[in-house]
Amino acid sequence: MPRADAAHLPPRERQIRDAAWIARCVGRGATAPLGPEDVIALAGRISPRQFRRGERILGDAGAGQPGVCIVRDGHVELSVGTPRGRVVVGVLRPGDVDGDVPLLLGIPVPYTAHALDETVCLVLSPADFESLLSQHPAVSRRWLSSVAQRLATSHGRLISLLGRPLVAQLAGLLVDEAEDGKVQLPQRTLAAMLGVARPSLNKVLKDLERRGLVELGYGSIRLLDEAGLRSMRDS
Repeated sequence: MPRADAAHLPPRERQIRDAAWIARCVGRGATAPLGPEDVIALAGRISPRQFRRGERILGDAGAGQPGVCIVRDGHVELSVGTPRGRVVVGVLRPGDVDGDVPLLLGIPVPYTAHALDETVCLVLSPADFESLLSQHPAVSRRWLSSVAQRLATSHGRLISLLGRPLVAQLAGLLVDEAEDGKVQLPQRTLAAMLGVARPSLNKVLKDLERRGLVELGYGSIRLLDEAGLRSMRDS
C-alpha cells in the first residue's frame, strides 16, 4: 500500500502494516518467518520519526543513541570525519536498517547519519529493541540473520574495491546504488564514497556517458547499460 494511502488508516493498522514491512526488510523469503504474534509485538514498539534534509539521525558524541532506525522513505548518508575531510561510508535506502549492530555490541555509533532528503524512519528504542529480541525468538533469529547478511555484503564490497581502477569501482558503485535504473545521489556523495576528488569522478562519469553507459542529470545518474557497467566492474 502506498504511503499516501496509509495516512487514511487507523494508527494501529498503520503500526501493524509498518511492522509487517520491517519483518520483510530484516529477512529473506521464508527464512525464519515471523508469526502474527511477532508482527504485533513489533508493531507495539515502533514509532515513525520524520527528519528534514541534513538533519542528524544517528551518531555524534554526546548526542545519545535513539535506537534502531529502519528507513521507510528517503535516503540517509553515513559518514565519518578523517584528517583529510569527511568520508561517506554508505547510503541507506528504504528498507535498510541501522543502529542495531552498535546496540548489540554495546559500542557507540562509529559514524554520523544524516538525512539526504526528507526522510521517515521507523524507530525502535534501545530498551524496546532489547525486549523484542529477548521475548520473541523468531524475531531475534531473523534479525541476526539480517545482521550477518549486511556484514557479508559490506565485506564483499570492500574486497571488490581493493586494487581496482577507479572506473571499475565507480561502475560497481553505480550498479549497487541504483534504484529503478537511476542513482539519486549527488556527485559529491559518490566521490566521498570512493575517496576521490570530485573532478576525478566527474571525468570518469563523462567518459561513461560518452560510451553510452549512463546519462548524467542534476543530482542523478541514469543507467543506460547496466550489463555493460557490470562487465566493467568485473573486468
